[in-house]
Amino acid sequence: MINQLSWKVGGQQGEGIDSTGEIFAIALNRLGYYLYGYRHFSSRIKGGHTNNKIRVSTRPLGAISDNLDVLVAFDQETIDVNSPELRQGGVIIADAKFNPKAPAGQNVRLFSVPLTEIAEELGTSLMKNMVAIGASTALLGLPTESFTEVVTELFGKKGQKVVDKNMEAISRGAEYVNKESGGPLVDFQLEHADGKKRMFMIGNDAIALGALVGGCRFMPAYPITPASEIMEYLVKKLPEYGGTVIQTEDEIAAVTMAIGASYGGVRAMTASAGPGLSLMVEAIGLAGITETPLVIVNTQRGGPSTGMPTKQEQSDVNAMIYSTHGEIPKVVLAPSTAEEAFYDTIEAFNIAEEYQVPVILLSDLQLSLGKQTVEELDLSQVQILRGKFLGGQELPELEGEMFKRYEVTEDGVSPRVIPGMKHGIHHVTGVEHSETGRPTEDPVIRVKQMDKRLRKLNNLKVKDAVLTIGDNKEADVLLVAMGGIRGVVTEAKERLEAEGLKVNQAHVRLIHPFPADEVKALVDRAKKVIVIEHNATAQLADQIKLHVGAADKINSMLKYDGNPFLPSEIYNKTKELL
Repeated sequence: MINQLSWKVGGQQGEGIDSTGEIFAIALNRLGYYLYGYRHFSSRIKGGHTNNKIRVSTRPLGAISDNLDVLVAFDQETIDVNSPELRQGGVIIADAKFNPKAPAGQNVRLFSVPLTEIAEELGTSLMKNMVAIGASTALLGLPTESFTEVVTELFGKKGQKVVDKNMEAISRGAEYVNKESGGPLVDFQLEHADGKKRMFMIGNDAIALGALVGGCRFMPAYPITPASEIMEYLVKKLPEYGGTVIQTEDEIAAVTMAIGASYGGVRAMTASAGPGLSLMVEAIGLAGITETPLVIVNTQRGGPSTGMPTKQEQSDVNAMIYSTHGEIPKVVLAPSTAEEAFYDTIEAFNIAEEYQVPVILLSDLQLSLGKQTVEELDLSQVQILRGKFLGGQELPELEGEMFKRYEVTEDGVSPRVIPGMKHGIHHVTGVEHSETGRPTEDPVIRVKQMDKRLRKLNNLKVKDAVLTIGDNKEADVLLVAMGGIRGVVTEAKERLEAEGLKVNQAHVRLIHPFPADEVKALVDRAKKVIVIEHNATAQLADQIKLHVGAADKINSMLKYDGNPFLPSEIYNKTKELL
């Protein structure tokens, strides 16, 4: 028996590839297995090759695997494109309808199964995905009953007959392969899982859940890949808690609505990808100068312009730090797992209100759309911190003409009121202003207000601004990364350590203001530093060189072809650089 297995299903978009992988993964999740899934799909609604690769294990994992054990193919293109991933002795389950051909020169076993024919016998070819799931269960030695609960949940509203037909499709697929193979293949049977119930979610769902728990009650947004699921989740859930989601005409409207809601005292956020953030830049500056809390999620994807909307990249780092004209304080957080995405979203709202600044939650496509096992969330950790927000309080009588909304304070944070509060009247404007908000070009006031705003973050504290894995006082190498690739870097680190190398890992979670002291301490303890990132210009490495120095130690490992790193790529390249 084996403790992990990699399974992939592929075909044309619109053939039910996503639902096939989803049903397979959810059933295994409920048996207590750990999972990590990644979808490869085209930026079109229908047509074009797509696949869903799912790694299953009895132990926690955070990346897709190098190799593939089982490939389920709905067309020959799937075999041609994906068979190079199959390990020696791997298996292909292919629809007999297209007369599948095994890859030449590979030691793999092909099962030609009449997926479509069996489905049509049961009433509709749409059920071929269920037949394929049944065929997979036969090879893996999984009981078909494991899927009853999932199938009932998915199709129960359509009636028991539909549920029974889908379960029959699974059974027929399993029966056919059992006859062909002589029963489950010994080297494909998974060890039993622990049966513990865990969540299985994409990063976008974790962000949306974090926003809900963190008190967000308004989300204006414009749909864009790979951020749309955040809005889709909240449009169902926010109304149950007195909140609202509005689909706006564009990203400019979305961000300015969020600013307006925040000015009125409501926790609000918007979410987009690189092209949308480009449109929001001027408004981010407005939030900065008016000191209005603002939370924005940027789910990075391949750029520039439309670029590759459905592919992995981490090329927005510089844009998130530097794009706003003028100078304002802002915070850029980069979670690395779905669990972190939940907690960091709550933290983003707290930071935005405590320091009255824009906070950008920087995700990437792999984190946003990759689906992974998440342990039970600890809601006792959740705190709602609103800083100097005075909404709902009784204000003292005004000493002057207006309330000092932009009062110059030692910590740079001024008292915050909302419109309509007695004794809280003040101006709000995007031009430079006095303590009461009146427009001014007085050079003395200008300097005071600028200095006040820019010292806000002097005392910013973020838990695990740099997440450190490994505590070697003298490391052979320090592996540095950010965002959704933490798991794959960790796996490569473990392989290197198995060969006797001393490896430390640093995952930078606070991108701006850059945690220079924490990073420097790790850099100083390493003979060589390798910065691993999904972009062509080494944006994270440049931040380290800028704030820490040590350019002679720093090497870059870059990937920007749209595909996620594999553990073997990081392992092999690290060995080369050492």
